[in-house]
This record gives sequence, C-alpha cells and structure tokens, in this order.
Amino acid sequence: MAHIVFRTNRPQELIAWYRNVLQAEVALANDMVSFLTYDDEHHRIAIAMLPGLVERPAMAVGVEHVAFTYGSAEDLFQTYGRLKADGIEPYWTVNHGPTLSFYYRDPDLNQIELQIDLHGDAAETNEWFEHSDFSVNPIGVRIDADDIIRRYRSGENPEQLFARPVIAPEEIAAQLPVPDGGPLSLKTPSDLSVGNH
Repeated sequence: MAHIVFRTNRPQELIAWYRNVLQAEVALANDMVSFLTYDDEHHRIAIAMLPGLVERPAMAVGVEHVAFTYGSAEDLFQTYGRLKADGIEPYWTVNHGPTLSFYYRDPDLNQIELQIDLHGDAAETNEWFEHSDFSVNPIGVRIDADDIIRRYRSGENPEQLFARPVIAPEEIAAQLPVPDGGPLSLKTPSDLSVGNH
C-alpha cells in the first residue's frame, strides 16, 4: 500500500496528531493538502482540506480502521508510553491472536490501529488460524496495556505472555470496545454470526 488520504475540516489538528502518533514529517503542505511521511516514501498520509465537508455519523458505512505494524513489541510499547505521556491513549487494547493491537481515534474519530504481529510470518499466522478458536472468537481478548508491558519488561516469556487465551463464547461480546459512538458494538455472541453486523 502506498498511502492513505483523509478528508478533514480540521487539518492542523490532524497534521499534528499524525506527526505525533506516527512520528511523521510534513513533506509538502499547501492550502488544499498536506503530505506526511515516516519513511523513504514521499508520502504515507495525505490530509485533504475540501470545502463543504460534513461530520460522518458514527455507524456510517466506510473504512473501519487503518493499521500500522511495528517491528517489535518494544517499539509498540515505547510508542504507547510516548503517546500516553502526551495524553493520547488507546480506546481499546486487545490480543487478536495474530496481532497485539492498540486502537486510537484521531481528531476526526478515524480509528487507527498500532500493532505487532505475534507470529513469525504469514505461514505461521495461517497455521495459528487453522488450529485456534478464531472461528468461534474472531474478536480477541482484551488486555491491560500497562500490565502486559510491565510483565514483558520484567522478563516474562513473550511466547506465553502473548498467547491468546481461549474464552467462553458468552465472554466474547465483552471483549469489544465500550460503545461511545465509535466502532461496532455487539450485544451477544450470536451477533457475531454472518449477516448480523
């Protein structure tokens, strides 16, 4: 993937947020668009200022979230600590099984996932899918970010620490983010079946 473009009525807030969260630099800025990058690509994020934009309803059809993968658990955990010190905290921290994921909302309430892969490569992830309870629990299990970081840094075995626990089907809905006008909220495990979203 080359880049993501966000439309906004609050360009300076979004630019500041992505500069902070992704440690991005502004590569180009004018009255219509700003390009931000965090690597050797000319731009990874574009912030477009278009006239006549309206706020999007919370449950509107569209992109659910955008995810960025970090190279190591320590990279993700350092980012979490840096952002928390700046007052930016995730609204949801979850062990999906294939990933350990911290979800944030930007100033326009776009949902941004910062994650690490928990398996060595795609083949290992596919093997995990095949032998796990993912077909029963495609959501994951909530985690306490501060607790898991403390345990990781105290030397607990990462393979055991990051292994996703198996939970009862009636516990799955409780793993979702608390409804607040943000992402999908399911009321019962049966809501996870196809067609009920």
